[in-house]
Amino acid sequence: MKHTELVDQIAQNLDVSKREAADVIGTVFSALTTAAVKDGEVAVSGFGKFVVRTRPAREGRNPATGETIQLAESRSLGFTPAKAVKEALTPAKPKAASKKK
Repeated sequence: MKHTELVDQIAQNLDVSKREAADVIGTVFSALTTAAVKDGEVAVSGFGKFVVRTRPAREGRNPATGETIQLAESRSLGFTPAKAVKEALTPAKPKAASKKK
């Protein structure tokens, strides 16, 4: 789903203008970003947890030349889905009927 599709869906579901929906989405993402930078973790009940992950500095290779280069430490935002989201993404397989003799 693209940003514009999300805006359209929220505008339609809440019966608000697309501009208002875009403002709400922008505010939510801004709040998530601010909280992640400040606390390192944001938990959204029923949806999942966003966690700041740090990758240490390391050696890498330039794929064009094969030359060894130093890669700086970096931080990224990881996501762990809540149980309900995991189950929605991967529905449980039906259990096989047991054989009776």
